[in-house]
Formats: sequence, C-alpha cells, structure tokens
Amino acid sequence: MNYEYLIEKYYPEDDDLRRLLLKHSRQVADRCLLIAKKHPELSVDASFLEEAAMLHDIGIRWCHAPSIFCNGTEPYICHGLIGAQLMRREGYELHARICERHTGTGITREQIERQQLPLPPADYIPQSLEEQIVCYADKFYSKSHPDRVLTVVQTAQSLEKFGHEGVEKFLGWAARFE
Repeated sequence: MNYEYLIEKYYPEDDDLRRLLLKHSRQVADRCLLIAKKHPELSVDASFLEEAAMLHDIGIRWCHAPSIFCNGTEPYICHGLIGAQLMRREGYELHARICERHTGTGITREQIERQQLPLPPADYIPQSLEEQIVCYADKFYSKSHPDRVLTVVQTAQSLEKFGHEGVEKFLGWAARFE
C-alpha cells in the first residue's frame, strides 16, 4: 500500500494542516520503527507499522479543532472513526483498526456511555501488537505542540486525567517497548 498516495488524496493542498499531519505522523512512525528495530523478538511487520502510523490521524480534517488547523464540523474525538471509515472504503481493514483504536490508550463502551462521548457504543481498544505500538508511540507527540517530545513520565501524567487504568496500560506498554 502507498500511504503517501492516500495522504495526497485526502490532503491535496500543501497547507498548515497537511504539514502538521505529516510531521506528527512521521514522529509516530519513526518511534514505531525504532520499537520494531529494538525488539525483533516482537516479530512485528515494520512496513505495516510505518503505513499505519502515517495514516492513524487521517480523519482529522473533518473535525473541529481550529488550534491545529482542523476546520471540520465533527468533534475531535471522532477523528479515529472517520479515519477508519476512509481506510475501509480504500480496502484497508487493518489500517482502519489502528485509526479507530489509537485514541487515549483505547476507549471502552463503558467509557463512551458513562461520559456520553459522541461515538457509537463499542470497544475501541488496541488488540494487536501493531495497534498497541502505534497507540503507544502516538502518546509522546501532540499536534498542539509539534516540536515537543514527552518523556514516559510526562506522558503518563498527561493520561492521568482520563483515569488511572489508562496510565497503567501505558506504563505496561512502556515496560515492554522501551
């Protein structure tokens, strides 16, 4: 698959949004590739990891987040599902799963119902090793502060506001992937 073609298809203008998407996605992809290289025992598909990391946020264009150049109408939390729809339309189911499962450390049906999130009730939890690695790598980089790289401790602290369960999951990933 050619992730560059898909980015060009959905982000054809050379504008701030495309540049931010490319920078953030490259940061995540590079971290994923580093994890794959450091841990050959994981036997992950490095090409797939790179593709999925480059496409994990492809749905942001349709969301409302003006501070990161997203001038759509959907709530930002929906970007993963929007990206998943695009990837499924393109015939890439495994990439779609990365898109819909990378938010936070995953979102459960119970969280959606309890917090009344604007998502269809389902579990959007990273399952495969590749899904976990992309989700993990994504947490170190913010599109709001694209030049900042968080440490494991800073990232864990930033996740605390969403609940300690996510922090524990993240720290488990850190122990495995770092």
